[in-house]
Order: sequence, then C-alpha cells, then structure tokens
Amino acid sequence: MRQSHQLPLVGLLLFSLIPRQQCEICEVSKEYYTALNPLISTMINSKYTKGIHAANVLLSLRLGGILNTNQEQQLIQQVNTAVENKKPSLTSGQLALAILALGACKGPDGISINYSELIKILGNKYKAEIKNMEDHDGNPLTNYYQLSLDILALCLFSGNYSITEVIKILDPESKNYYFHEQFSVDTGAMAVLALTCVKRSITSGQNKIDTKDLETIDNHMESLIAKILCQKKENGLLGNIYSTGEAMQALFVSSDYYNKNQWDCQKTRDMVLTEISQGAFRMPTAAAQILPALMGKTYLDINKDSSCVYGSDNFNISTQEPISVTPAVSHSQIEVNYSVVVNNQIDNIMVSVADGSVFLDVMEKAQKENATLFSFTVEESSWGPYITTVRGIKANNNDRTYWELLSNGEPLSQGVGSYVVHAGDDLEVRWSIY
Repeated sequence: MRQSHQLPLVGLLLFSLIPRQQCEICEVSKEYYTALNPLISTMINSKYTKGIHAANVLLSLRLGGILNTNQEQQLIQQVNTAVENKKPSLTSGQLALAILALGACKGPDGISINYSELIKILGNKYKAEIKNMEDHDGNPLTNYYQLSLDILALCLFSGNYSITEVIKILDPESKNYYFHEQFSVDTGAMAVLALTCVKRSITSGQNKIDTKDLETIDNHMESLIAKILCQKKENGLLGNIYSTGEAMQALFVSSDYYNKNQWDCQKTRDMVLTEISQGAFRMPTAAAQILPALMGKTYLDINKDSSCVYGSDNFNISTQEPISVTPAVSHSQIEVNYSVVVNNQIDNIMVSVADGSVFLDVMEKAQKENATLFSFTVEESSWGPYITTVRGIKANNNDRTYWELLSNGEPLSQGVGSYVVHAGDDLEVRWSIY
C-alpha cells in the first residue's frame, strides 16, 4: 500500500518563515523535526532495509543520532553479518558503505568490528577497480560513485591509497561522471566529499605531497562544484530530488569554491521538505541519502572513535511490520504501450494493468504474454528491484552498457519498482550506452 505523508499546509507555511541566514549549512530546526518522520519510518520499516542494503540506513540514522541502542544493534548485526558472509561478492562500494556505517561512531560494547581487516579487503577491491580501468579504456568494475565511496572510506579509516592516483582518477573531465552527456550530480558530489577528506588529511599532516598536487585537488573541487551548480533547478533541487541530498553535503563542505549568491540553501531545503510531505522518498536508500543534509551532517562527520548519540525525543519512531513501497492499485484497468529496444530492433506490445501499477508490473505482464520477446530478470537492491537482463542480454560496465527505463521518451529517475504508470504511457526498456 502506498504511503501518504502529508505535511499540514500550516507546517509548510512555517517552513517559509524560518529566518534565512547567510550560512553554508541550513539544517531543519529541531522544532520542525517531525517533518522528517516519514523518512525515518521508511528507513526503519521498509522490507528493503535488510542485509547489506541496511548499511545506507544505518549510516544515515547514526549520523542523525536518531536510533535507540536496540535498533542500532539490530542494524549493526544485519550489516556486519552480511559483510562477514558475503565479503568476496560485495562490490567495492557496498563494502565501503558498510565500513562507513559500522564506523560512523563509537557504539556500546557488544559487536566487535575488525576495521583494519575490512579496510585491507576494501583496498584490494579498490585496486581491482583501478586495474579494470587500465585494462578497459578507463572503465571501473562498478562506477565512479562507488569508486569515490572507496576513496572516502580509505581516507577516513586510514587505509592505503595513492594521492597522485586519486587526483588522476577524479579528474572532473573524466567520462565516468557523465551519463548520456549529462553530468551525474550525486557522482560528482561523492567525489567532492572524497577529495575533501584527502585534502584534510594533507593539511592536517597525515599525508605529505607536493604543493602542486594540493593545488590540483583545489582545482578539481572547484570544477566539480561548478558542474553541480550548473545542474541546479529553478525550484532549488540539485540535479533531481534523489541527487540533492549528497549534493547539499558537497556544498556544505566546499563553501570556499563558490559564491554565496550561487546557491540558496534554504530554498533547496524547503523544496526537499515539500517533496517529503508528498511522499517522494518511498525507498529507504533515497530517504537515507537525503536525511543527513537536512540535519546539517555530512559523511565527513564519520568518526569511529566519537561516541554515538541516541534517541532524540523530537522523532516519533515505531517499528512495524516491513511496509511495502509499492503504491496501492485499484480494480480499474489502464492500457500502456511497452517496448524493448535493442539497437535498431523495436518490439512492442499493448499491456493492460491495474490503475496504480508500477513499471515492473507492466514488464511482468508483457513477459507472461510473450516470454521470447519480453523476458527479463531482476534482483533486489537497496533502491528496490533492479533489472539485470532483458532477453538474456546483461549490462556490462566494461562496455558502459545498461538497461535504460523511459516513459514517453524521457529517462526515469525512479526505479522499476517505484515509477507509477499512467494510462496511455509509452514505456520503454532500451539497451543503452552511457
């Protein structure tokens, strides 16, 4: 059943009355924390908050000091068990995120985390990413978002990495920041956070490099920030609603690289709060990525030696049965056109589904009607269902190929399990190169 989180109109009006100060960080005031309850409910109660996919949620809630000790212990146990059981199969980014979540702060005694071992394993996975770039035309095993997460975790947890190599990899002009010639805001934001950590390690004396390299890091950050701000929308969002949270974090830590009149932080915050009230963040990962910025936190606040903060009275946290993120459907039927496009071959079919269905429902209905043309496979991810193959064709990072979802010719920012289809939609799964 679809969640409906409506913030009273009075509440929205009050947000607009919050004093606008000239500051780089514009967190939500404590008296308005109740507006964040939908995010917290989604993170804690979603069926997708389990195993390694709970890492993003654990990190976000620990940074915000929201959990009680029992909730924290349950999430830590889930993430730690997943890491122990799946270390070889985890991507570098998944392991990096797990390390960041487990080490976000110093919790009570009970679960022992061998950070040095995990960082060593992450270092090897990071080297494998670099080796793949050398062998496959600059393409990592995963993507630049995960690669930046790797660097951030290695930096924060005193892992081994080459600063010169980091500077080379995170060059703002790399093709890996772009998808269909569109700059990826969240990828750029994660790179800024990673570079900021590396720069701080240099200026604090932890690492020593040539001053020319430090100047290059500054240039990289300035360029990446400029690219992020170029994706600022009229309504204040940075990229799209799902990239805005990490972009805010990047802008929080890099105020020296842009003029204050280039970004109205309060406008961005208020637009995000409006989106929350309209139920925009139904997936736990989406909720987890936006929450830290709204509380004035960034991933650079992670400190495994700093005691955790617990249980704010400003939040209404309850644990229920896992809630479905699939919107409610009705008995009435709608018709949509569904196509699979591979190179110049187009196969399409008219599909009838219940009103309120999501993209995945359409694909399943098409597959039932013609498995030869419309077969597909799916796996669960922290963002919900993820299409892995269509007609047996699998995406490949080395070839920069993936299955792109479109509605009426426009690429979707929501996943296959979240996008609600409408009568007459022209839906498409297209084999694409990014």
